[in-house]
Amino acid sequence: MAEIKYCTGCKKNIANTNEAVNFKCPKCGKHEIIRCDHCRKIATGYTCPECGFVGP
Repeated sequence: MAEIKYCTGCKKNIANTNEAVNFKCPKCGKHEIIRCDHCRKIATGYTCPECGFVGP
């Protein structure tokens, strides 16, 4: 069974979202940051739970 992924900013399930992205935290590189298309477009902030980095 596949892992369900959620947007780090709005907590929306990104299962059927084509424009969602995921990447490692730019500061610590340990935690996966997931961004849905909507949060990317409106630049919703996110915080890395590992190191506290705040992104755009």
